[in-house]
Amino acid sequence: MKQILIRSGAAIIAEVPQPMIEPDEILVQVRVSCLSIGTEMSGVKLSAVPMWKRALNQPDNVKKVINMAATHGISQAISTIREKKNLSSPTGYSSSGIVVQIGSSVSDIKVGDRVACAGSPHAELIKVTRNLCVPIPKEVDFDSASTVTLGAIALQGIRRAQPTLGETFVVIGLGVLGQLTIQMLKVNGCKTIGLDLDKTRIDLAKELGMNIGLDTNEKNDFEQISRFTNGYGADGVIITAASSSNEIISTAFKMCRKKGRVVLVGDVGLDLRRPDFYAKELDFFISTSYGPGRYDHRYEEKGLDYPISYVRWTENRNMEEYLRLVANKQVSIRPMVSATYTVENSSEAYSVLNTQKDKYLMILLTYPAKEVPAFTRIDITSGKTEFKNEKVRIAVLGAGGFARGTHLPLIRSLNDKYALQAIVTRTGHTAKSVAEQFGAVYASTDYREVLNDPNVDAVIIATRHHLHGQMALEALKAGKHVLLEKPLALTYQDIENLDLFINETSEKDLPVLMTGYNRRFSPFAKKMQSLLNVRSAPFIINYRMNAGFISDEHWVHGPEGGGRNVGEACHIYDLFLYLANSKVTELTATSIKPLSNHYRYNDNFVTTLSFENGSIATLTYTALGSKDYSKEMADLYYDGKIVILNDYKSLDVYGKREKSIITSLQDKGHKNQLTEFYEAIRTGKWPIPWWQQQQSAQIALAVEGQLKQ
Repeated sequence: MKQILIRSGAAIIAEVPQPMIEPDEILVQVRVSCLSIGTEMSGVKLSAVPMWKRALNQPDNVKKVINMAATHGISQAISTIREKKNLSSPTGYSSSGIVVQIGSSVSDIKVGDRVACAGSPHAELIKVTRNLCVPIPKEVDFDSASTVTLGAIALQGIRRAQPTLGETFVVIGLGVLGQLTIQMLKVNGCKTIGLDLDKTRIDLAKELGMNIGLDTNEKNDFEQISRFTNGYGADGVIITAASSSNEIISTAFKMCRKKGRVVLVGDVGLDLRRPDFYAKELDFFISTSYGPGRYDHRYEEKGLDYPISYVRWTENRNMEEYLRLVANKQVSIRPMVSATYTVENSSEAYSVLNTQKDKYLMILLTYPAKEVPAFTRIDITSGKTEFKNEKVRIAVLGAGGFARGTHLPLIRSLNDKYALQAIVTRTGHTAKSVAEQFGAVYASTDYREVLNDPNVDAVIIATRHHLHGQMALEALKAGKHVLLEKPLALTYQDIENLDLFINETSEKDLPVLMTGYNRRFSPFAKKMQSLLNVRSAPFIINYRMNAGFISDEHWVHGPEGGGRNVGEACHIYDLFLYLANSKVTELTATSIKPLSNHYRYNDNFVTTLSFENGSIATLTYTALGSKDYSKEMADLYYDGKIVILNDYKSLDVYGKREKSIITSLQDKGHKNQLTEFYEAIRTGKWPIPWWQQQQSAQIALAVEGQLKQ
């Protein structure tokens, strides 16, 4: 399918695999999408800005890069920055079309329905969640419906202003949002005054019902507003302009009467001056995009609706109401459309906007009505790629930040061992962009494409945690060797299913399964084990993970992640098993009971494990500490000796003449893990015995059970 992507300051049309929908999503064949001139052109221009210039305006990102260089090296930091800059990004967020597929959890939308969608890119096929699409009334055409996002944004700004019949409102900025705001204020029975630099936009707004238009090239706007309002000032001002100037917000305050209100919809400078609003006791409101639900992943991605009794106007209900106004001809769209282009000519549209942005108000992109060919795979390399026999042909399932930042660069560095066959992720443009970046043979949005590919020997599963157990089992049954990012699984049932398959499959037919417990492959862990192999008595190890705070809204805390104990602490349970080489006989876990919702029950806890060989291991996992200190430290006690591990950068041994291991860069064993995986595929000998992988997962689930009590 065709999709518009932004790269290096230009809009390009790319062929990408169609997206795969999840149970609460809908697949829509787009008929029309609306090009938001201000928002999208700023994104195009930003993509052309050199990374060092962007960094000057984003000091937090500079700090991240410095920390990355200190931990992983300057070359990796530079490589990560370059790769991020070269990635193509989607653009667009408002469209209309016809439903061609629905997820299993969607019950009130059916195939063939006409829908308007928010948050969706310019593409022939888009996936949207139920809360981000609404049915189109029969009186509304696809062109008008494609503006649904812009309409909801304007409507939410008005709701924040709470206009009443007969009030006078000023709208600063008569772009699309300003024109829509003027029309909807008129529906509310308000008198409207509009300000803009462009006389043609002022004239258009008058045609659409605006009472008074003022050219902001003229000075003393607020004095003119005073004259038009009998000296009182405006009841309210809605800012829909975009400018870095602080004068816009200052002028808005000066235009208001006492006890008036100002609503910010656009993006302007916010260096507020107290005298502008203090004496009048003005109210200042921020309007957040489409309305309640925006930036709440539970609403936008998971389909959680807000009860109408408590939240009357959500994103979705704002979208519905906007389309009703269009259907009733209370809002007119056609006069605002400056031009229409086909999606095939969209590059021309962006090119025109680069040079004549101020002459255009709204551009629509149209798409063919014919059926879009369905495909989930797109080839990246031309012709057939031949790989040497000693190389393992590998596919990466899940192209999130960790896969792009760790696995894929390492696969590229190990090109004598691995050949990258495929990149799979649910979003087509990401799959293709990452595949191009790292030289994969093809990109796909369906992991079954890889499982059915005889040219794939092994897979790395780096999806979200809830998919791990099921996908690993499917891959093993398909005969693929599996490097499965931790955790192994989130349920006992998934562990049992894997165990059943492994025990029922003959050794010669059983592919390698290796859970991504990389710490055991670090040079530090290997040294610790070599020391313990000659001990004469059990050992004690105290491990501390200064994990840092993660917001409650992060996916790791939800059903996709399973929580921080199952999703991260499992690393340390595996390390304990590796060092002890003995099964756990007893387990206790105690957590701090949070006094507020800031911390979760599994953010701060202590776990103690007792082993058959008499050794004892304790993990202190906490989100209470400072990120300025080391994240992971361990104290190992055995045979009159002490071993101190400091954040996988140094290992010191006391009580024995052993040379300390000190590295300039952190080494948690990721590269060694991939090397061991390669050797395992060649020899058939698993780097991590199945019983240890199984027990690490079972320990995590058992700890979780105790922490919940």
